[in-house]
Amino acid sequence: MADFKGPWHGIPREEVPWYPTVDTETCIGCTLCYATCGRNVYDFDYENHVAVVADSYNCMVGCSTCATVCPSGAISFPSPDLIHRIEREHRVIKVARQESREKKSRMDAMRVRAEAEEAVARITERVHVEVAGEFGEKRFLSSLEELLAGRPYDVIELNLKVPTVKGAAEHTPSFMTFDVVSTQQEDVSDFMAEVRQLVRGNELVLVSESSTR
Repeated sequence: MADFKGPWHGIPREEVPWYPTVDTETCIGCTLCYATCGRNVYDFDYENHVAVVADSYNCMVGCSTCATVCPSGAISFPSPDLIHRIEREHRVIKVARQESREKKSRMDAMRVRAEAEEAVARITERVHVEVAGEFGEKRFLSSLEELLAGRPYDVIELNLKVPTVKGAAEHTPSFMTFDVVSTQQEDVSDFMAEVRQLVRGNELVLVSESSTR
């Protein structure tokens, strides 16, 4: 069971007497408080059909949702003046401001990280390409090698399927597959435009391309 009894703005939770009290004579056993509370403050006595406070200091200081939803008004809390007095005595606002600055820093860091992860997720680092045509007399591979020279990209898993050796010599269309990848975790989308142009320039047919992130 989760324990929520950490300090409240630097004050030990046990020194802040904020928790519910259940009037068992008024409680109708509807279980709304038990079902609603996310901090495991309540248990339910099925024998007597009443709610019971099982862990007082798990209650969030200032929260009174259970009392608000209780249809019979069986739940009560101390006056909010109690909290206001503790805030003054312990100078809670000063502590809260520091905690707020720290929270803002954490939230900003999380936002920047989320934006960076989203940007990385949009990067296409690998594209699978399928090309068909006559490769016998064309310098497609040499041209592709020249295109890659000095660039942060490479071509891997290249496969050329020809119907027969004689067929290739007789200009029978063949089928080539390969993957265009980034060697520096960069986006290959712009480079793929050059690859497509190279395919068309060699009078080949780009059958398909599919990207992976």
